[in-house]
Amino acid sequence: MRKGATERPEGEKGLIMTNTATPVAAPTKILMGAGLIWVAVIIYAASNSIVSLLADIGREHPVMGRNAITLCNLLFLGSLISLVPMVFMFWRDWTMDNLRKLSRKDWMILTVSAGLSSALTPALFFIALDYTTVTNVVLIGRIEPPLFLLATYFFLKEQLDPWAMGAGIVALLGAVVMVVMNAGEGFSFGQGELAAAAATISFIASTLVRRVGLQGIPLGIFSIYRTVLGTIIYYWLAICLYGPNHFQDLFSGVVLKWVWVYAIIVIICGQFAWNLGLKNARSADVSLATSFSPLAGLVIAMILLGEDPGPGLIPGGAIILAAIGIGQFGRIRKQRADAEKERRKELATDEALEADSRVNFKGA
Repeated sequence: MRKGATERPEGEKGLIMTNTATPVAAPTKILMGAGLIWVAVIIYAASNSIVSLLADIGREHPVMGRNAITLCNLLFLGSLISLVPMVFMFWRDWTMDNLRKLSRKDWMILTVSAGLSSALTPALFFIALDYTTVTNVVLIGRIEPPLFLLATYFFLKEQLDPWAMGAGIVALLGAVVMVVMNAGEGFSFGQGELAAAAATISFIASTLVRRVGLQGIPLGIFSIYRTVLGTIIYYWLAICLYGPNHFQDLFSGVVLKWVWVYAIIVIICGQFAWNLGLKNARSADVSLATSFSPLAGLVIAMILLGEDPGPGLIPGGAIILAAIGIGQFGRIRKQRADAEKERRKELATDEALEADSRVNFKGA
């Protein structure tokens, strides 16, 4: 946070305004935001396994010889289902007054976010799952924490937390150890791994856009507009790539039976927790939470899919746990430093007031 006088604006309880006019969440909201980010990270860690498990169910119950529970069907129908609770919860945000307040920049942020987070990112992740295992997708995604911190530093001008950065790099090292030990000399960076890396970069870009957009756009407008436009973009993207009959089994019985699992857990709960958390969480909190996702993803893949994480699980997992410890230590250290700085500031103010009180004549 930059130095400068602080004031609490009217109508914005729980926020502190600096002389840069950028809202900063109060400590309680920062803590709540960090907690929601952790919830979202666990859900997203499970999402790849959930998608693969549902696809396996579709293969076991074909419709005219076809697997109806395709990745495209899950995302498209799941997004449509998620609009129901969104409209129910956020319809009050869609007022003419709120819409008039949105600038062209706001609409541009909404549109870019829709294309990235609701269309491009999930499409790339689904392509990755078609060509490689959930385990490899999870491990490739470890490039996210350090890249995210660097991106917030260069594009959002946020202060770079060296402890969080170090934790992200150590976590990435743990993922590399897992990949090398599991694959040995046979490791190859194929289409699935390339798609996973591209999806991770797209996810970082969408997160940056959301961090900017959520500061001035009502959450209801943001969520509903992004979901509607992203779903439309994804639909036409799938039609262009796979042909006009790609969604012919969209409303088959087996899809309607199982799509609720994906829609409720991943889209509704995951996105709500992530968006609400991003509104107040610091970049260091986001990086620390996402550093835990590979372990969570691997454990969930073991439980739901029976995937063998290989001999790299223990050494690589130990390194990732060490990374989480480094990040947590840095966070506690910073909190103590901030508290000590505030204490010294209050002490200096008390000493100045005490000295002032000892002077009877002040020239007036």
